[in-house]
Amino acid sequence: MYDRQSVQRAIQELKSGRPILIFDSDEREAETDLVCGSEFITPEIIRTFRKDGGGLICTTVPPKLRNKLGLPYLSEIFYNNGHKENVLQELIPNDIPYDEISTFSITINHRKTFTGITDKDRALTITEFARIIPKILDASTEESFKLFGEKFRSPGHVHLLIASDNLLQKRFGHTELSTALMVMVGLIGSATICEMMGDDGNSLSKEGAKQYGEVHNIPFVKGSDIIEAWKAWSE
Repeated sequence: MYDRQSVQRAIQELKSGRPILIFDSDEREAETDLVCGSEFITPEIIRTFRKDGGGLICTTVPPKLRNKLGLPYLSEIFYNNGHKENVLQELIPNDIPYDEISTFSITINHRKTFTGITDKDRALTITEFARIIPKILDASTEESFKLFGEKFRSPGHVHLLIASDNLLQKRFGHTELSTALMVMVGLIGSATICEMMGDDGNSLSKEGAKQYGEVHNIPFVKGSDIIEAWKAWSE
């Protein structure tokens, strides 16, 4: 039996545009991420993520969008170019200790940003990315490419993470956990996430993340509870 109360509280916060905390599992990264629906991202939330989280700020790509645009995994780019006389073949991530693949894709900036790294710039890139998702899904393939290219350039300062097809069936990382929650909530299907770092040079401990949540009134939810809630929701 999963903790329905923690999942429901997380869902209500996400619906209201506020961040939550997701812990994947002790058997995986054993990390907690700050998570918010991408359409609700503001410069203030980006500031909280980078100051209180301290990890890498990334935005998830729902499977339907990835498939429509044909967005590649970064490792695929390395693999497909690795036959040439360069170092890319040596960099293929085939030894990740907690997973089989990395969900990293390309990085983007909105074309109206300046450097792309400021709180305002990253918030603009992320919210515009979320806003364009339904338009791309409703467009033809050719039109979707044009729409995406008109709005964004690459490389940029927002890291895109591809959520795997058939969410939470084979991969159970923060990319899938957060994206699945967005779908259950009825949001656009993209989450923006950031790992919580500790002051000891390591990831913030689970207990430390729970304490942070209590101090700031941010719900803490375990990945195992999200997985069980997703199974019940999908039936």
